Amino acid sequence: MSPRAGLDSQTLVMAAAEMADQQGIGEVTLAALAAKLGVRSPSLYNHINGLTGLRTLLAVYGLEQLSTAIATAAAGLEGDEAVHAMSRAYVDFARSRPGVYETTLRAPEPENQGLQAASEQILEQIIGVLRYYQLGAEGELHAVRGLRSILHGFASLEHQGGFGMPLDLGVSLTRLVDTFIRGIGCMKD
Repeated sequence: MSPRAGLDSQTLVMAAAEMADQQGIGEVTLAALAAKLGVRSPSLYNHINGLTGLRTLLAVYGLEQLSTAIATAAAGLEGDEAVHAMSRAYVDFARSRPGVYETTLRAPEPENQGLQAASEQILEQIIGVLRYYQLGAEGELHAVRGLRSILHGFASLEHQGGFGMPLDLGVSLTRLVDTFIRGIGCMKD
């Protein structure tokens, strides 16, 4: 059986990403994706390795998109400015691509080289920004975990409607990142 003309893994990922952002990652099924694309579900198997394969491709796509957002935001900056720019880009990505963002959260399986490489790229970008603070190798990793926790918590609470008070979210994020930066010295090796 030959694959349907115009249908490829990239087309599937883009359609699935759109569905994830609009409806949530839980709604991305092979049946729903096939219906969206006007094909039968078995046709998808010519391009992806089932739902698990699709979700892995979505995670790689999400990590690449997040990586680009972070790199663009922090380009040419260092220190506090770079951390703030990277943090805003992270939260903005989570806001604008909620379903795709959700796929980026799991630690990659060591045997999945594509997912591992995409995860390591983001890790290296964040470490590159944090290297300014001379935390040492282990300290940088603790700082990455801390910053990621802060940004994910902020983005998740915002997405779930957890910030009901009439305060500017941008100001809250700035103050939160400022607090992280002030405390970063405790992360040193």
